[in-house]
Amino acid sequence: MPALAPPPPAGAAVIRAATTTDLPAIARLCAAHAAFERADPVPDDLATRLEPLLFSADPRAWCLVVDHGGEVVGYATFSREFSTWRASEHAHLDCLFVTEAHRGHGWGRALLDAVREAAAAHGVTEVQWQTPEWNTDAIRFYRRAGARGRPKVRFFLPTHPATAARAAPPTGNG
Repeated sequence: MPALAPPPPAGAAVIRAATTTDLPAIARLCAAHAAFERADPVPDDLATRLEPLLFSADPRAWCLVVDHGGEVVGYATFSREFSTWRASEHAHLDCLFVTEAHRGHGWGRALLDAVREAAAAHGVTEVQWQTPEWNTDAIRFYRRAGARGRPKVRFFLPTHPATAARAAPPTGNG
């Protein structure tokens, strides 16, 4: 991970790469983030599930944290993704969250800038993400940072184990 830009002056806080010892705090922040976005609760074992994804020899994603005097008060996670239309990779900013008590001090923008810097170090030229339509504060924040929105509807479809799909007879008219 490259050196990160200096954080804004807001007390004794710094932005740094997450470590395995941060996982319980990251899991708590993820739970708060999910609740804020009116999403389903995170799994109880989230910290355990995140560890191999963030800290293996070939991680699936990376996490940066805002460390305020030893307390993790914000985080951002990102991964490399692929665009068929552009035949290129980009960074997908999966999460960016700062606790309410630490908002308004520039840490969200510092995290976003740090993700951009880290993504560039990973060889990608663009960061993409989404936020709920109702989250007007986040939309305003991202636009002030110079981001442009693209209207889309996000879908998700659960997968099923291959063995269960083969064993189950087809149902319905489809």
